[in-house]
Amino acid sequence: MQTITTLQAVYNALDHVMDPEIPVLSVLELGMITDVKVDLEGVHVKMIPTFSACPAIDVIKENITNAVERELQMPAFVTVDKEMNWNSNRLTETAKEKLRNYGIAPPGKHEGEVNLDMLIKVSCPHCGSENTYLRSPFGSALCRALHFCKECGMMFEQFKPLS
Repeated sequence: MQTITTLQAVYNALDHVMDPEIPVLSVLELGMITDVKVDLEGVHVKMIPTFSACPAIDVIKENITNAVERELQMPAFVTVDKEMNWNSNRLTETAKEKLRNYGIAPPGKHEGEVNLDMLIKVSCPHCGSENTYLRSPFGSALCRALHFCKECGMMFEQFKPLS
């Protein structure tokens, strides 16, 4: 039988905390967790939202607290990390594939600066065509833009690149 450490158990619990707006992605796959510490008080988790005005931040914090406390039977304290900002390069490759399968185009990788081409030149997650256009920089959530594919005729959202 393999024994897992308390820290591994925390990460296992976090892997089951899904984003309420994109329920196929965990907070780990989104790169939202910046630090985890375990001490005598309990488990301390630092996290960052994908957008500073993310309306789901309180729900995500509560879901993290509940998952960690349920799995580890220890108090959990979740804080927003004010020292770090999220950027779209924090998405794992698994997250990008899950986004595509969910019908959302993942953001491209950037070198610290996002340019307009990254928002305009987007492949369709449904058919893979690059024959698409930006319909609106505003999608159903702050972190998404709305596109249309001229090949398959599907509307789709893109997870916006952010530096």
